[in-house]
Amino acid sequence: MNAWGLPHATFMTGVNMLMPDRFLQPAPLAAMIEGERPTHAAAVPTIWQGLLAELTAHPRDVSSLTQVTIGGSACPPSLMEAFDKLGMRVCHAWGMTETSPLGTIARPPAGVAGTEEEFAYRLTQGRFPAGVEARLTGPGGERLPWDGESAGELEVRGPWIAGAYYNGPDGDPLRPADKFSGDGWLKTGDVGTISPDGYLTLTDRAKDVIKSGGEWISSVELENALMSHPEVAEAAVVAVPDEKWGERPLATVVLREGATATFETLRAFLADEGKIAKWQLPERWTIIEAVPKTSVGKFDKKVLRRQYAEGELDVTRL
Repeated sequence: MNAWGLPHATFMTGVNMLMPDRFLQPAPLAAMIEGERPTHAAAVPTIWQGLLAELTAHPRDVSSLTQVTIGGSACPPSLMEAFDKLGMRVCHAWGMTETSPLGTIARPPAGVAGTEEEFAYRLTQGRFPAGVEARLTGPGGERLPWDGESAGELEVRGPWIAGAYYNGPDGDPLRPADKFSGDGWLKTGDVGTISPDGYLTLTDRAKDVIKSGGEWISSVELENALMSHPEVAEAAVVAVPDEKWGERPLATVVLREGATATFETLRAFLADEGKIAKWQLPERWTIIEAVPKTSVGKFDKKVLRRQYAEGELDVTRL
């Protein structure tokens, strides 16, 4: 009997965990899903983009996989829609090692299921769970409102959020100024907005925001718009120096096999129906074989910036 005079009860539950190890390429992933029949999986967008291309070229029975969690960077809306059609519901989430790791999850509020509003909520990074506090900080250190429009660096704190790094000088906690605010909030390095009802939308990494003529351009927004074009397999956008505006976007594009899209066509596609504001449209374009990636599958933009600086990219200026 326990302290309340009730009989003890023991419940056990568990799941199998599949780890692809070094076989993180699209073909072996598709084969593993078909053979092992997982129901849930999580990875960064580039992994799912590769898997989608593989399933389009070589269909397999992946019907067991009904839940796909995407984090690490923003999921392009076109990718989310494609997986919805395959019966795999994409759920956005955000977190970091320092947040242990969950920071938000995009569960739409009650009452919007089956509406266009539901999809808009799913495209956000989601709400903060109980215990996680968040705020947005502007370039000058000012606090920004949760109005869904004011973009600033996301700072968080909470019981499982890192408050320092281990083993600093003389064994003391390490709190570098570029990682922690003076009052102890974790600086995430992510730039975004928060809606009045508490949904986070990340627009870029602070180091990847394009600062053009005193205004910010989101590289992620440009990339997602480009990757919605049917002839674009991948696209990465980076800031490059500009003699007039300080920085301008460089669009690096991976075309699908057999694609004939031109830079002019892609630029017009971005401008069509107001997808991207005219002043944000890239003037510099290049075709690459593949976007360089980090060990965890994220776009490695520092490699692209270096290649541009060293003249290794064949850039066309429109």
